[in-house]
Amino acid sequence: MFEILVWLLVKHFVCDFPLQSHPFLYSHKAEYGALGGITHALIHGAGTLVVLFLLPDIDAQTALLFAAIDSLIHYHIDWAKMSLNKKMGWGPTNSEKFWMLLGFDQFLHHLTYVLIAYWVMAR
Repeated sequence: MFEILVWLLVKHFVCDFPLQSHPFLYSHKAEYGALGGITHALIHGAGTLVVLFLLPDIDAQTALLFAAIDSLIHYHIDWAKMSLNKKMGWGPTNSEKFWMLLGFDQFLHHLTYVLIAYWVMAR
């Protein structure tokens, strides 16, 4: 479980930071259904799929299911964070609440990976 979790956290860093460098992927996340936010979430799902395909005993259907779950959860966590920041006018230079919300966002993403690792091991 530890190894799966480590790879999911590496995947998270790569997909959430280096692979999210274009404004298309982050500028409209507060708008529900915006294509950039959906694309970003699908990139996370694809990364999860790669990690799970590296496991010796996981079938494609299970890997696809967990990748889809990751995409859906990731999208909604990001949308909620960005919507709240926009509604409250919180930004990186004007409110410490922006940073607390960013930390909570990351915590929820990491908790998602703990649950995915647990579910994969428990199946």
